[in-house]
Amino acid sequence: MSNINLDLLRQGNRRALAKAITLVESKLDSHRAQAQELLEAVLPETGKSIRIGISGIPGVGKSTFIEAFGKLLISLGKKVAVLAVDPSSPLRGGSILGDKTRMEELSREDNAFIRPSPSEGALGGVAQKTRETMLLCEAAGYDVILVETVGVGQSEYEVAAMVDFFLVLMIPNAGDELQGIKRGIMELADALVINKADGESINLAQRTKQHYQNAFHLIKHGSFWTPKVETCSALEKDRIKDVWDMICEYQQLAIDNQAFFEKRARQNSEWLNKLIHEMLEMRLKQNPDVQRRMPRLQQGVMDNTTTPYNAAKQIVELL
Repeated sequence: MSNINLDLLRQGNRRALAKAITLVESKLDSHRAQAQELLEAVLPETGKSIRIGISGIPGVGKSTFIEAFGKLLISLGKKVAVLAVDPSSPLRGGSILGDKTRMEELSREDNAFIRPSPSEGALGGVAQKTRETMLLCEAAGYDVILVETVGVGQSEYEVAAMVDFFLVLMIPNAGDELQGIKRGIMELADALVINKADGESINLAQRTKQHYQNAFHLIKHGSFWTPKVETCSALEKDRIKDVWDMICEYQQLAIDNQAFFEKRARQNSEWLNKLIHEMLEMRLKQNPDVQRRMPRLQQGVMDNTTTPYNAAKQIVELL
């Protein structure tokens, strides 16, 4: 199984973990087989962390918040892994991968592991292998996994489908349109945290909090949790502990109500369905008959001489 030392990985060796993630992210078929073998081997050691998704509009201070939050967790004796998804260029495929420089203090902590991963055009900007990377981090003994999204479009839905708790960061701005937050995001969020609640913005942050609490009033997540709204200042490291206490309260309530592990099981089932779709699509594209017929059928759809449904049906029947 590749050249990754499983014992070192289980002991939390960061070099072994980084190599394992690189293997999982590889697009080579031989590496994919090795990666799945590795994941099967470490599966018994996974699932013991709390997985937290963190999203928010650009400029909300995600990196500053994550650094302050991560340092607090480490001070409480936790091991923290940060999976920060960087936007890839749609033209050249490159990405900035600047999270280690933006979280300089956290990256120097022995009990922190920061892994920036390019989104590579994956739906919503979530790295395609984020789920597998979470499992590897859990196997390496990390108690808290933070998944930072690009914060645009579909990414919130993708992250919410793979974490235990989904947190959306906002800025103090109690506008009538609630900063343009979509109802769908309101339904996904387990909590909103208004960052930058410091200096002259404290009163505005409180008014914003009231607006969101009113908006959340009718939204329940299951039968046991009404999404909460908190304020904090990541820059001044103020009320960060309140955010962690809220997440711990949610986790305990979810476990007590048999919802915590049910949600994970449901997420795994959805992950399976997604992978089946992806593999079938890949098989279709590689099929010689499909490659031969596709241009003619695409042209027929573009010329309006056949319906997309009939064209798709002919392609699928070639398998």
